[in-house]
Amino acid sequence: MKLLETQPKLVEQVFDAILEEITSGRLRPGARVIQEQLAKELGVSRQPVQQALLLLRNQGVLQDAPGRGLQVAPLDLDYVRNMYDMRAVVEGLACRRAAEVNAANAKARGSALIRAGRKAVDNGSVNSMITADRAFHQMIYELSENPLVAPILESQWTNTQRIMGEVLLRDDQPRNVWNQHEEILDAISAGDGEKAEALGRAHISRAADFMIERLRELDRSEVAAESTRTRLAGRRKAGTSP
Repeated sequence: MKLLETQPKLVEQVFDAILEEITSGRLRPGARVIQEQLAKELGVSRQPVQQALLLLRNQGVLQDAPGRGLQVAPLDLDYVRNMYDMRAVVEGLACRRAAEVNAANAKARGSALIRAGRKAVDNGSVNSMITADRAFHQMIYELSENPLVAPILESQWTNTQRIMGEVLLRDDQPRNVWNQHEEILDAISAGDGEKAEALGRAHISRAADFMIERLRELDRSEVAAESTRTRLAGRRKAGTSP
């Protein structure tokens, strides 16, 4: 981790830095989060770290560890499905409203974001891909001119970011995701609210199906790996070879 400069929003900076450690895979589910170690690595006092950890715990990213302290919480597939079901409805509404009230303002801005997103995929940086995806969706929230859309969806962004990071660490982002974004943008730019809403909903639903399937595969892989480790440990203890 890089050292952080002291700023009024230091807690927010620490929060983002810890979350990036989790989404990048450097802190895995079950890993203990040590307050003193984080403070030292970030070059800050323990107080902003403590506050950031509390926020992450309240959002379900961290949980109480056995004994004492905190650890990275596992991802709950039911929660993932429920969150994406909600996102599909609200994102669809945002796409419709953007087409109805801001069709003329969408194309130039959206095209630049799509180019940036495709570049992020080519570069292969998990955090860059997540940032690009977020920027595109935030543009739609703003174009919708509905002040309730962004707070509703941004309230779940921490967990969305973590889910995306967990999947992207082991698999490429679907190569057609930015094609889907472009289709949504075209519908918004054309002022076709009905089509924009349908495409927005379908985009989120496909993302949910993809991510849930990948998370299930990861669960199966981790169970198999743990079984192998347990078997090998037993053989070593018994003095036999693999």
